Amino acid sequence: MKDIEAVNNEKTLKIKEKEFDGRLLLVTTLLISICSIIYELIISSMSTYLNGDSVKQYSITIGLYMSAMGIGSYLSKKIRKDLFNKFIFVELSTGVLGGFSTLVLLLSNIYTSIYYLIMYFLIIGIGVLVGLEIPILTRIIEENNSNIRVNLANIFTFDYIGGLVGSLAFPLFLFPKLGFITTALCIGTINILVSLIILLKYKQYIKNANKIQIVVVSILVIIFMSLLSAEKITKSIEGGLYRDDIILSEQTMYQKIVITKHKDDLRLFLDGNLQFSSVDEYRYHEALVHVPFLYTPKHNRVLILGGGDGLAVREILKYDDVKEIVLVDIDPEMTKLCSENEEIKKLNGNSLSSEKLKVINEDAYKFVQENNDKFDVIIIDLPDPNNETLNKLYTNVFYNYIKANLTDTGVAVTQSTSPYYAKKSFWCINKTAKTQFENVIPYHLQVPTFGEWGFNLMFNGERKMQELNVPTKYLTKENIGSLFIFGADEQFDLNQVEVNDMFKPSLIEYYNFEVENW
Repeated sequence: MKDIEAVNNEKTLKIKEKEFDGRLLLVTTLLISICSIIYELIISSMSTYLNGDSVKQYSITIGLYMSAMGIGSYLSKKIRKDLFNKFIFVELSTGVLGGFSTLVLLLSNIYTSIYYLIMYFLIIGIGVLVGLEIPILTRIIEENNSNIRVNLANIFTFDYIGGLVGSLAFPLFLFPKLGFITTALCIGTINILVSLIILLKYKQYIKNANKIQIVVVSILVIIFMSLLSAEKITKSIEGGLYRDDIILSEQTMYQKIVITKHKDDLRLFLDGNLQFSSVDEYRYHEALVHVPFLYTPKHNRVLILGGGDGLAVREILKYDDVKEIVLVDIDPEMTKLCSENEEIKKLNGNSLSSEKLKVINEDAYKFVQENNDKFDVIIIDLPDPNNETLNKLYTNVFYNYIKANLTDTGVAVTQSTSPYYAKKSFWCINKTAKTQFENVIPYHLQVPTFGEWGFNLMFNGERKMQELNVPTKYLTKENIGSLFIFGADEQFDLNQVEVNDMFKPSLIEYYNFEVENW
């Protein structure tokens, strides 16, 4: 009798397994895994964009996210029935919370003082929901298919593949093409579509399926309408980040480029950081270019690292003895924009179209590492060292490469942040350069838009400054000497800062601390 009952149970189980098709759930695993890793990357990137310090932002996000996923996995054991209903609820919640995450973060940064609290809430909330997904899916398959060993292997295989796809799709396509808000809404839409597909495919297993379908479709319509309006929403929110009217906003593979204008004041921002204002940029660029030019007798070949706006090139072209200028800027969209945009062309004197100029779109570090040619002047016009990628361009190793790229009589100069507002950062750069050059001369000037700004001039051997003989708007033969005089509140004991080493980036710590208190 027992044998007959066992045979009947086995037949029933086989019929049930035959009726239940779990292949769609494996595809679901792939999709939710892609969404999960992208949410993690979006929040990390957004926080870095708004607050800098990428190591801190990514570390906090990854740590909290993984812990929250663990909490979600733990809580999943309390879910014992109506698994399909619970899974749909989790997907809807993840789609809404993740889809609108960047919108919430941007608004909280503009209008509140509790950005980090809101960020932590989003990380933990999305993490807990993501932590629930795989355990619930596993339970669903386990209850409807006896071969749990094979199904577990398949689930984790698709989960890991999804993680790879998401981690590649975000930096290579989604972020540079769509930006923060549109990317988040697209990924949120995927989560909600997953819940709708599961609902339609496994309707017989779901309680109140028709009512749930109305809710799912309604949420899908809302997020889809938000997606269609994403560009307008982005422009509207960006307007709160900038003082003046935005006339151009472009996300490239490397950075967010924004140009604003108010009357005659044209401003360029990269990743939210002001690069120049047309009303006073000439002060900065005259000091950046003409001071090193006065410390070397030859200007035949000039290298610019950064400076894709063409403003430093404009100043260099004032010297007739310059034969060749090589400009190395990592972002081709930046140099293209500044060579085609009429507003910027007017400001840089169409310098990027000069026959003397050669533009190379490459990483500055890689260029000086591999270059074998020598230059008479090297001008380092790079953004401030607020992340690890930029920090390596302010290290002793980098300055060693700079030295190797100079002729015997050559000079180099680097913008070095503010000796007043970021004192430790400025003198850290000075001390680091001194590990490679016999002479490192700090100088500074007042740029009204930026405040007090500093530079470090680097060369070997003895030099004497020549007289200024090119047309300028700010520098004169009489005032140029004042650039080398520092007030008591800007001087600093170099023993209180460390050399910025490639493997111990002390400059980032100094800079981020000073920016927070700027």
